Amino acid sequence: MHAWQHATPSPPISHQGPSLKQQRIYLLLTALALVGGCASLGFYGQAARGQAEILLGRRDLGAVIADPKTSPELRRKLALAREAREFAARELGLPDNKSYLRYTDLGRPFVVWNVFAAPALSLKPLETCFPVVGCLSYRGYFREARARLHGAELAAAGNDVYVGGVAAYSTLGWFADPLLNTMVVWDDQRLVKTIFHELAHQRFYVPDDTTFNESFAMAVADLGYARWRAAQGATAEEDVDEGRDAALIALLIEHRGVLKQLYARKDLGDAEKLNLKRAQFAALAADFAELRAGWGGDTRYDRWMDEDMNNAKLSSVATYHEFVPAFKALFAAAGEDFPAFYRQVEALGQKAAPARKAELQTLGGRTAARL
Repeated sequence: MHAWQHATPSPPISHQGPSLKQQRIYLLLTALALVGGCASLGFYGQAARGQAEILLGRRDLGAVIADPKTSPELRRKLALAREAREFAARELGLPDNKSYLRYTDLGRPFVVWNVFAAPALSLKPLETCFPVVGCLSYRGYFREARARLHGAELAAAGNDVYVGGVAAYSTLGWFADPLLNTMVVWDDQRLVKTIFHELAHQRFYVPDDTTFNESFAMAVADLGYARWRAAQGATAEEDVDEGRDAALIALLIEHRGVLKQLYARKDLGDAEKLNLKRAQFAALAADFAELRAGWGGDTRYDRWMDEDMNNAKLSSVATYHEFVPAFKALFAAAGEDFPAFYRQVEALGQKAAPARKAELQTLGGRTAARL
């Protein structure tokens, strides 16, 4: 995922005056804040401080790997990440820049917390507009308490709200994004996929179309990881975790489609729709329990399914997965050649939003069209 929220500069982290490098960072953050957006200056201020914390805490990857204080597992993960980044540039046609050549330990489990919100009887997420990237279907905070407070305000206004921790994001190439401690706690598969995902945002990005951007990056992550596995000598078969992820996403998409039809009905009043909404979410919980029964005691999804399951949470799933099948179909049509695939994605991205969405729905077939 990516986030881009900048504003007024923060004071120097050390007790000494800011270095020339720090001054340049602060000046850029301030300039971006001044170009405006519909978020408040207070919001931009916390974002600037959070981004500066990431940038000013970076250490060279080689130095961290060579440091005797670095644990063996962290050393292995950083070496894996460096290998994945080299593979991304060499085999996947993704940017070969200074991103992910440094490491920042933030001392917390997530880098930002994203706030998703949608009306009680709609699956269309509320948007926030920013400089550079346009309007996004979420708002990110570098401190969980601030995210929870904003979420509470949106909920008090009658919206469904979901607040989720995020372990990585991209500045779209404006800065050399480092690896973060929040990323290296994952298993190898997720770490590699995330590097591919975030570099895909740097490869191509369409302002004001979060779903296009996230679905494209998710597709690149999946396709790139399959290429990575093949290079490692693994079989082409989907692993167990990926299969369960796909099954859960398909279930969520199915129920989201039913809710979308429900909310669009003209023959029902709001009270009736709210009752049917509750019944539909109960049906989703029951279907998940049935799905999970065949997973041999795997409980990793339980908490996510139990907490804040509402319109906003389903919208967050659609944001990341709605057009993944379409992009994979486009990749197949491009002869599974990444440069050719990117050229077609760029051509698609130049089209007006309605035409772009219609073409993606056609490419994705029934699954995308239902969304």
